[in-house]
Amino acid sequence: MMSHDLDTTTHGDPALAGWEIASVVTSCLIAEWTIFTFAGGSQVVGAIPVTLAIAFMIFSHRARGETLKDIGFRLDNFFRAARVLALPTIVAVGLIILVSWLRRNHQFAFAPLRLRFLWVPLWALFQQYALQGFINRRAQIALGAGVKSVVLVALIFSLMHLPNPLLTVLTLVGGLIWAWAYQKETNLFALALSHTIVSGVLALSLAQDLVYNLRVGFKYFG
Repeated sequence: MMSHDLDTTTHGDPALAGWEIASVVTSCLIAEWTIFTFAGGSQVVGAIPVTLAIAFMIFSHRARGETLKDIGFRLDNFFRAARVLALPTIVAVGLIILVSWLRRNHQFAFAPLRLRFLWVPLWALFQQYALQGFINRRAQIALGAGVKSVVLVALIFSLMHLPNPLLTVLTLVGGLIWAWAYQKETNLFALALSHTIVSGVLALSLAQDLVYNLRVGFKYFG
Protein backbone atom coordinates (compact mmCIF):
# COMPACT_ATOMS: atom_id res chain seq x y z
CA MET A 1 0.00 0.00 0.00
CA MET A 2 1.41 3.37 -1.00
CA SER A 3 1.70 6.30 1.37
CA HIS A 4 -1.29 8.64 1.29
CA ASP A 5 1.16 11.57 1.11
CA LEU A 6 1.97 10.57 -2.46
CA ASP A 7 -1.60 10.66 -3.73
CA THR A 8 -1.16 14.22 -4.99
CA THR A 9 1.72 13.17 -7.27
CA THR A 10 -0.62 11.12 -9.42
CA HIS A 11 -2.17 14.34 -10.76
CA GLY A 12 -0.42 16.54 -13.32
CA ASP A 13 0.90 16.61 -16.85
CA PRO A 14 2.93 13.42 -17.48
CA ALA A 15 4.89 15.06 -20.31
CA LEU A 16 5.86 18.04 -18.15
CA ALA A 17 6.92 15.71 -15.34
CA GLY A 18 9.11 13.83 -17.81
CA TRP A 19 10.78 17.05 -18.94
CA GLU A 20 11.38 18.02 -15.31
CA ILE A 21 13.14 14.71 -14.69
CA ALA A 22 15.21 15.04 -17.86
CA SER A 23 16.26 18.59 -16.96
CA VAL A 24 17.59 17.67 -13.52
CA VAL A 25 19.29 14.47 -14.67
CA THR A 26 20.95 16.27 -17.58
CA SER A 27 22.32 18.99 -15.28
CA CYS A 28 23.81 16.39 -12.96
CA LEU A 29 25.35 14.41 -15.83
CA ILE A 30 26.89 17.58 -17.29
CA ALA A 31 28.53 18.33 -13.93
CA GLU A 32 29.67 14.74 -13.46
CA TRP A 33 31.00 13.98 -16.93
CA THR A 34 32.31 17.32 -18.19
CA ILE A 35 32.68 20.22 -15.77
CA PHE A 36 34.22 18.34 -12.83
CA THR A 37 36.70 16.80 -15.27
CA PHE A 38 37.52 19.57 -17.73
CA ALA A 39 37.23 22.60 -15.46
CA GLY A 40 40.44 21.72 -13.67
CA GLY A 41 38.55 20.32 -10.70
CA SER A 42 37.05 23.72 -9.91
CA GLN A 43 34.33 23.20 -7.32
CA VAL A 44 32.90 26.65 -8.08
CA VAL A 45 32.47 25.96 -11.79
CA GLY A 46 31.21 22.46 -11.11
CA ALA A 47 28.61 23.79 -8.71
CA ILE A 48 26.91 25.88 -11.41
CA PRO A 49 24.79 23.15 -13.05
CA VAL A 50 24.08 21.56 -9.66
CA THR A 51 22.93 24.91 -8.25
CA LEU A 52 20.73 25.47 -11.29
CA ALA A 53 19.21 22.01 -10.83
CA ILE A 54 18.49 22.70 -7.15
CA ALA A 55 16.92 26.07 -7.99
CA PHE A 56 14.78 24.39 -10.64
CA MET A 57 13.62 21.71 -8.19
CA ILE A 58 12.69 24.30 -5.57
CA PHE A 59 10.77 26.30 -8.18
CA SER A 60 8.96 23.15 -9.29
CA HIS A 61 8.00 22.27 -5.71
CA ARG A 62 6.58 25.75 -5.18
CA ALA A 63 4.72 25.70 -8.49
CA ARG A 64 3.12 22.37 -7.57
CA GLY A 65 2.38 23.44 -3.99
CA GLU A 66 4.51 20.67 -2.49
CA THR A 67 5.45 21.20 1.15
CA LEU A 68 8.53 19.92 2.95
CA LYS A 69 6.32 17.28 4.56
CA ASP A 70 4.98 16.20 1.17
CA ILE A 71 8.53 15.81 -0.11
CA GLY A 72 9.60 13.74 2.89
CA PHE A 73 11.37 16.13 5.27
CA ARG A 74 9.37 14.92 8.25
CA LEU A 75 9.71 12.95 11.47
CA ASP A 76 6.18 11.76 12.20
CA ASN A 77 6.58 8.59 10.13
CA PHE A 78 10.33 8.11 10.62
CA PHE A 79 10.03 4.87 12.58
CA ARG A 80 7.51 3.40 10.14
CA ALA A 81 9.88 4.18 7.29
CA ALA A 82 12.83 2.82 9.26
CA ARG A 83 10.99 -0.46 9.78
CA VAL A 84 10.38 -0.74 6.05
CA LEU A 85 14.10 -0.20 5.39
CA ALA A 86 15.53 -2.21 8.28
CA LEU A 87 15.63 -5.67 6.69
CA PRO A 88 16.95 -4.57 3.26
CA THR A 89 19.64 -2.47 4.95
CA ILE A 90 20.73 -5.30 7.25
CA VAL A 91 20.84 -7.76 4.33
CA ALA A 92 22.90 -5.31 2.23
CA VAL A 93 25.39 -4.72 5.03
CA GLY A 94 25.66 -8.45 5.68
CA LEU A 95 26.34 -9.23 2.01
CA ILE A 96 28.99 -6.50 1.74
CA ILE A 97 30.79 -7.78 4.83
CA LEU A 98 30.55 -11.37 3.57
CA VAL A 99 32.08 -10.45 0.20
CA SER A 100 34.86 -8.53 1.93
CA TRP A 101 35.56 -11.45 4.24
CA LEU A 102 35.72 -13.92 1.36
CA ARG A 103 37.98 -11.70 -0.76
CA ARG A 104 40.38 -11.25 2.17
CA ASN A 105 40.79 -15.03 2.60
CA HIS A 106 38.39 -15.23 5.53
CA GLN A 107 39.82 -12.18 7.23
CA PHE A 108 38.10 -8.89 7.81
CA ALA A 109 39.31 -5.38 8.51
CA PHE A 110 37.84 -1.91 8.09
CA ALA A 111 39.77 0.76 6.21
CA PRO A 112 40.80 3.78 8.33
CA LEU A 113 38.17 6.45 8.86
CA ARG A 114 38.63 9.76 7.07
CA LEU A 115 37.23 13.20 7.84
CA ARG A 116 35.33 13.24 4.55
CA PHE A 117 33.10 10.46 5.88
CA LEU A 118 31.52 13.05 8.18
CA TRP A 119 29.82 14.50 5.10
CA VAL A 120 28.28 11.18 4.06
CA PRO A 121 24.97 11.64 5.96
CA LEU A 122 24.39 15.07 4.38
CA TRP A 123 25.39 13.83 0.94
CA ALA A 124 23.10 10.82 1.35
CA LEU A 125 20.21 13.09 2.37
CA PHE A 126 20.77 15.34 -0.64
CA GLN A 127 20.92 12.38 -3.03
CA GLN A 128 17.74 10.90 -1.60
CA TYR A 129 16.01 14.27 -1.80
CA ALA A 130 16.89 14.66 -5.49
CA LEU A 131 16.20 11.02 -6.30
CA GLN A 132 13.03 10.47 -4.29
CA GLY A 133 11.70 13.87 -3.22
CA PHE A 134 11.91 15.16 -6.78
CA ILE A 135 12.50 12.44 -9.40
CA ASN A 136 10.37 9.75 -7.74
CA ARG A 137 7.47 12.14 -7.31
CA ARG A 138 7.71 13.28 -10.95
CA ALA A 139 8.07 9.67 -12.11
CA GLN A 140 4.78 8.86 -10.39
CA ILE A 141 3.10 11.67 -12.29
CA ALA A 142 4.50 10.37 -15.57
CA LEU A 143 4.11 6.63 -15.00
CA GLY A 144 1.97 6.20 -11.90
CA ALA A 145 2.97 4.80 -8.52
CA GLY A 146 4.35 1.28 -8.54
CA VAL A 147 6.75 -0.82 -10.57
CA LYS A 148 7.26 1.46 -13.59
CA SER A 149 8.16 4.57 -11.61
CA VAL A 150 10.29 2.60 -9.13
CA VAL A 151 12.29 1.04 -11.97
CA LEU A 152 12.75 4.43 -13.66
CA VAL A 153 14.12 5.96 -10.45
CA ALA A 154 16.51 3.02 -9.98
CA LEU A 155 17.75 3.23 -13.58
CA ILE A 156 18.43 6.95 -13.21
CA PHE A 157 20.33 6.38 -9.96
CA SER A 158 22.37 3.65 -11.64
CA LEU A 159 23.03 5.88 -14.67
CA MET A 160 24.56 8.51 -12.40
CA HIS A 161 27.22 5.98 -11.27
CA LEU A 162 28.50 4.90 -14.68
CA PRO A 163 31.05 3.68 -15.69
CA ASN A 164 31.97 2.18 -12.29
CA PRO A 165 30.69 -1.39 -12.82
CA LEU A 166 30.18 -2.37 -9.19
CA LEU A 167 28.56 0.91 -8.18
CA THR A 168 26.31 0.80 -11.24
CA VAL A 169 24.94 -2.59 -10.19
CA LEU A 170 24.73 -1.75 -6.50
CA THR A 171 22.95 1.55 -7.08
CA LEU A 172 20.46 -0.16 -9.37
CA VAL A 173 19.55 -2.57 -6.58
CA GLY A 174 19.66 0.15 -3.92
CA GLY A 175 17.62 2.46 -6.12
CA LEU A 176 14.88 -0.14 -6.47
CA ILE A 177 14.70 -0.66 -2.69
CA TRP A 178 14.84 3.02 -1.76
CA ALA A 179 12.33 4.09 -4.42
CA TRP A 180 9.93 1.35 -3.29
CA ALA A 181 10.38 2.33 0.36
CA TYR A 182 9.76 6.01 -0.43
CA GLN A 183 6.49 5.17 -2.13
CA LYS A 184 5.43 3.20 0.95
CA GLU A 185 6.54 5.75 3.54
CA THR A 186 7.57 9.23 2.41
CA ASN A 187 10.50 9.94 4.71
CA LEU A 188 13.86 11.19 3.46
CA PHE A 189 15.62 10.99 6.83
CA ALA A 190 15.09 7.23 7.10
CA LEU A 191 16.28 6.79 3.52
CA ALA A 192 19.37 8.90 4.20
CA LEU A 193 20.16 6.80 7.27
CA SER A 194 19.94 3.57 5.26
CA HIS A 195 21.99 5.13 2.46
CA THR A 196 24.65 6.33 4.92
CA ILE A 197 25.00 2.94 6.59
CA VAL A 198 25.30 1.01 3.34
CA SER A 199 27.67 3.54 1.73
CA GLY A 200 29.85 3.67 4.84
CA VAL A 201 30.21 -0.10 5.11
CA LEU A 202 30.86 -0.34 1.37
CA ALA A 203 33.60 2.29 1.43
CA LEU A 204 35.26 0.95 4.58
CA SER A 205 35.17 -2.78 3.94
CA LEU A 206 35.55 -3.53 0.22
CA ALA A 207 38.94 -3.38 -1.47
CA GLN A 208 39.59 -0.36 -3.68
CA ASP A 209 40.07 -2.55 -6.76
CA LEU A 210 36.37 -3.32 -6.49
CA VAL A 211 34.91 0.09 -5.72
CA TYR A 212 37.77 2.17 -7.24
CA ASN A 213 37.46 4.81 -4.53
CA LEU A 214 33.76 5.20 -5.44
CA ARG A 215 34.73 7.18 -8.56
CA VAL A 216 32.19 7.84 -11.31
CA GLY A 217 32.12 9.77 -14.59
CA PHE A 218 35.42 10.54 -16.34
CA LYS A 219 37.17 10.55 -12.96
CA TYR A 220 36.80 6.77 -13.00
CA PHE A 221 39.47 6.61 -15.72
CA GLY A 222 42.04 8.83 -14.04
